Amino acid sequence: MDLLRSLAITGTEEVLSVSGLILLLAAAWGGDKASRVISIAAVAVLTVCAVLTVPALWHGAMGAETAAWGGQFKGDAFAAFAKLLIYVGAAVTLIVAPAFFERTGAMRAEFPLLVLFASMGMGMMVSATDMLSLYIGLELNSLAAYVLAAFLRSDERSAEAGLKYFVLGSLASGILLYGVSLTYGFTGSTSFAGIREALSGPLSMGATFGVVFVLAGLAFKVSAAPFHMWTPDVYEGAPTPVTTFFAIAPKVAALCLLMRVSLDAFGTQPGAWQQIVIFVALLSIVIGALGAIGQDNIKRLLAYSSINNVGFMLIGLACTTQAGASAMLVYLLIYVAMSVAAFVAVLMLRDEDGAPVESIAAMAGLSTTRPMLALALAAVMFSLAGIPPLFGFWGKFLVFRAAVEANLLSLAAIGIAASVIGAFYYIKVVKVMYFDEAANVVRGKSDLAQRVLLFVSVVAISPLGYRLTGALDVLAGHAAAALFHFG
Repeated sequence: MDLLRSLAITGTEEVLSVSGLILLLAAAWGGDKASRVISIAAVAVLTVCAVLTVPALWHGAMGAETAAWGGQFKGDAFAAFAKLLIYVGAAVTLIVAPAFFERTGAMRAEFPLLVLFASMGMGMMVSATDMLSLYIGLELNSLAAYVLAAFLRSDERSAEAGLKYFVLGSLASGILLYGVSLTYGFTGSTSFAGIREALSGPLSMGATFGVVFVLAGLAFKVSAAPFHMWTPDVYEGAPTPVTTFFAIAPKVAALCLLMRVSLDAFGTQPGAWQQIVIFVALLSIVIGALGAIGQDNIKRLLAYSSINNVGFMLIGLACTTQAGASAMLVYLLIYVAMSVAAFVAVLMLRDEDGAPVESIAAMAGLSTTRPMLALALAAVMFSLAGIPPLFGFWGKFLVFRAAVEANLLSLAAIGIAASVIGAFYYIKVVKVMYFDEAANVVRGKSDLAQRVLLFVSVVAISPLGYRLTGALDVLAGHAAAALFHFG
């Protein structure tokens, strides 16, 4: 019965694994000509997996009945919330990728397979309740991500992005493994439950170093400062569909993994990591805001924007409360919608020959040549800045409110002040599109899938998004409650 229950709890990972292997055989048989069909099949698989995760989230699954494989895996509401966002991000990537790669004949049948296997690894990450399963999921995702970053083999920028991501990712994995070994050495366990129990007493110096190294390794994965160095270069150099993927799915997985490790494994010693999270949050907010000001490439600007937004989300984690975790999850969902809108809009920035346009200067006067695209980009920029009445404001409001309720008034005040600084570079993009003389560079046609995705995501971050706040509060509440249920 335990075997059957474990198989049922890990159903989405099994579906992804078996489907990935079947599609791998199809790719070997059909070659690159079958890439579009395989992409459609992969989107269907991700849709099935998303449907399978809904019941656990809807019913607020938590406790011992969600544990599988001897306590190394947990299919609770928190994992379901994260997986839904991961599968959405992966599906969006697969929908927009074929048109981008087919323009240069670079579409390969293995692209959707890498996204599927990366999604399986990310699902394991957010469900992991043991340091060993955590690392297996992390590396499964990372190995696929390294290849995706360098997917355009003939493009020097893509090859450089893949190499940088691999080298720095390997360094971060080494730091994380060192922290895991220290944690195991001073607690005698790799399971989150065992670590939590062992850390319930006085914290030794060795265990403190273990906590610090584990958090440092995970901070790289969420691209939080001061471990953010790879983000602008990889975002700029990787193919735009891959950048879209990196900005959504791995970001969600890493942030949710950081939440589970901090609040579950290290939950009895918040004093050991809360100050670290506060420092990383503030540094990410400041570096993300200041680093974006001088950027002239829209993808690099969005890279710094992601660093900035990670800092705001970490304010929710720094609260160490269920309300803070719930606020962080709502912000994360809104961030996914904003990222989808932003990168789909970037994909639609193409010149007359269909080549990507990434320079902000080339977007000058876009409001006169492509008014609807300029309007969508302006909505994205204002939402990322947290300017009401756009929905991005709601995420920041929730984390600041949670910080005030947790008596972190100084953190909330600094965060609010820094958000004003960050608004400068978002407004700069709007100013270029609406007030500069038209460069008349963006003249390429957009396909139907891009227009539909952009419309849906912009509607989601518009004031109409506030109609979803009730449902979001309930679902995020279920997920956060599962995270704080240690039974």
